[in-house]
Amino acid sequence: MSTSRVHAAPHTPVARGTRPHWWAELPLLALVYAAYTAGRLLARGDVSAATGHGVRLLDAERLLHIDFERPLNRFFSGTPAVGIPADFVYAALHYLVTPAVLIWLWRRHPARYRLMRTWLLLATLIGLAGFTLLPTCPPRLLAAVHGFTDTMAEYSPYGWWGGEASAPRGLGGLTNQYAAMPSLHVGWALWCGVALWLYGGSRATKAIGMAYPLLITVVVLGTANHYFLDTVAGSAVMVAGLLLARPALRLAAAARGVIAARASEDAPGPPANVGDGCETSADERFPRQPARAGRGPHAAAGAGDGAARTPG
Repeated sequence: MSTSRVHAAPHTPVARGTRPHWWAELPLLALVYAAYTAGRLLARGDVSAATGHGVRLLDAERLLHIDFERPLNRFFSGTPAVGIPADFVYAALHYLVTPAVLIWLWRRHPARYRLMRTWLLLATLIGLAGFTLLPTCPPRLLAAVHGFTDTMAEYSPYGWWGGEASAPRGLGGLTNQYAAMPSLHVGWALWCGVALWLYGGSRATKAIGMAYPLLITVVVLGTANHYFLDTVAGSAVMVAGLLLARPALRLAAAARGVIAARASEDAPGPPANVGDGCETSADERFPRQPARAGRGPHAAAGAGDGAARTPG
């Protein structure tokens, strides 16, 4: 991915923007996350259709010889020292690292924050469309004949989750287990990796930025929560979000300009008979204001009478 598409030149509106107020950002982020969560729940789809989609993905991977999830899952399920930490990574880091990187960008790189935030939100909404249009059964929920082990269920005594994905025990009904395509675990991890690589100030930070998406990809495959094609789709969703981020920012800026222009047009102006210096019209006097020479017809008449009485 070219870094030039992420970096904003100093003369662009993105770079000129200051850090948004936190009290304006929180409702926006909360609204998008609520839509994401609600959409996942509403897009449960038909179980048989979701299973069929999963089987077809697996068949396509076998045909292309990219079905990497099966050997990884056998290794994770047969090696608790690897499988248990992987389940913790799958259940927790998705919800911890992404907000942490977002806050870090807001505090340390405000000129880049708007673009990165918009990129993340748009990609998330595109992923939600994928869940809705293509509900997909993850490998761990396929029939046993396909040879996958649900490590989340196998190692559930070691964590807070039960047998229903990474949801806490008793709350499995609040998650959609058939939202495997695309993998936003991988998509969000890729976003975090790009942010750490581009804006991290040390080699260690850049190394973490490279390693984190790879780690999450291996974890989602080894725990049988996603197919390899899910991870490819998750990466493609992030690319689409990045391509749409700048046009979305320009559109938002244009909308704000139109709203500001209309507001200024509707704002009431000063009274028509009062100038900048609070002067009145030629024939108008404030209460108890004496007439001034040279102003109005009465003053002119008085001046004429005086002139007539002046000795010649």
